[in-house]
Amino acid sequence: MSEHLTQDELRKLFLFADLAEDKLDWVAEHGDVVAYPAGSVVSAEGAPADCFSVLLEGTMTMSRRVGADEVETIRTDEPGVYSGAVQFYFGDQISQNYPATVRAITDCRFLQLPAEEFGVAFRRWFPMSTHLLQGLFVGTRNTNELIGQRERLLALGKLTAGLTHELNNPAAAAARATAALQDRFAGMRHKLAMLADGRIDGRMLGQLTELQETFVARVASAGELSALERSDAEDVLGDWLEDHEVREPWQLASVFVPAGLGPADLEKVADTVAEGCLEPALHWLGYTVETEMLLAEIRESTHRISGLVDAAKQYSQMDRSPHQDTDLRVGLDATLVMLSAKIPSGVTVVKDYATDLPLVPAYAAELNQVWTNLIVNALDAMAGSGTLTLRVARDGDCALVEVGDTGPGIPEELRRRVFEPFFTTKPVGQGTGLGLDVSWRIVTNRHGGDLRVVSQPGDTRFQVRLPLTEPSADDAAADRLLSQAP
Repeated sequence: MSEHLTQDELRKLFLFADLAEDKLDWVAEHGDVVAYPAGSVVSAEGAPADCFSVLLEGTMTMSRRVGADEVETIRTDEPGVYSGAVQFYFGDQISQNYPATVRAITDCRFLQLPAEEFGVAFRRWFPMSTHLLQGLFVGTRNTNELIGQRERLLALGKLTAGLTHELNNPAAAAARATAALQDRFAGMRHKLAMLADGRIDGRMLGQLTELQETFVARVASAGELSALERSDAEDVLGDWLEDHEVREPWQLASVFVPAGLGPADLEKVADTVAEGCLEPALHWLGYTVETEMLLAEIRESTHRISGLVDAAKQYSQMDRSPHQDTDLRVGLDATLVMLSAKIPSGVTVVKDYATDLPLVPAYAAELNQVWTNLIVNALDAMAGSGTLTLRVARDGDCALVEVGDTGPGIPEELRRRVFEPFFTTKPVGQGTGLGLDVSWRIVTNRHGGDLRVVSQPGDTRFQVRLPLTEPSADDAAADRLLSQAP
């Protein structure tokens, strides 16, 4: 025969202390007192929620599964605390599952009410309170979704603006180089006609062609010069050109010096051509060198554009399977490219990537959203100057990704709340408090991983751990149940 509580026993519990007698009679009649020995499970995370439980005596814990681990969230022995089907007032309006696992640490006694029957009675007793509770739950969930969508749209707009800015630079450089290249080809044809008008024989023209190939080869191997080194080299080469009565020597000097050519190279030209042909020969070779440098600039610009487009595809995972074996390093690099316009000049980016990390089964596009949120958060914390550190390593059976910054750190009292929805430390209007909450959900719910933060002044690190292998079928089923839970 089931044990039931009396009205006086119920009034000792804070939940029922102010109930009217008829309502206490209903609770006493429908609530069963159930004993659970130490170590037993009262309710299992992800299972259908059919019971509302109130602790009468003993010590219980509440825990949630994070990856392969169970994380204890509550341990209490206070009579009256409740768990289980806490949204019982919705009835069958939503699908309800236990959001956590409750265990008896010591021998425990619980008052358990059937969720469906209790919901019907509660809605009849407190119609206004029920509407308020339902409105609060649904309103919060809808607001979360709407603000999350708005946040993603704003982030997409910023990323698009940054990508457009990054694409504009190489595209403009390629356009300028192409226009200049057209002029140089016209000049080359003109100088070649002057060289071949009969004043130079075929042997000399052949030697000039060999010098042309030598000069072009020097362009590819020319090193970068500082402004002072370049100025000094141009002065020396300009003096040589003046000594050989070449007009406007500074124009040729500004072309030959960046290509790594000096007086010794031009002496070979002077030794090859007849008197009176040196200047057109040098201009012809100058056009050749400049053409090669312009082609290199166009090649570099188009390569940069292709790299940006590839990074955008990698970031969005366009035309790729949502769930796939993923190289976390590639995703982080693509995110850095997409955010390059947001990284201030005073911030140094340091990458510490393990070379032996295997591919990770993941939703790559969603992880890129996590990297975006964590990197933007780190940049905001540093306020324009500091070091952004991205670290990828293996940590046991998991891949570890750390996003670190050298900002002021997160105080202990705020660190416990950073993953709460709508919680933000930014001024009003500068943050919704959803970025880290969304990141936490993607890492823990979608990937069975773990997201945590360690922080002290000058060293804040958000740590993401992702399992290196697919979860088992039982784990996957539990994930699906958890994702459907309210």
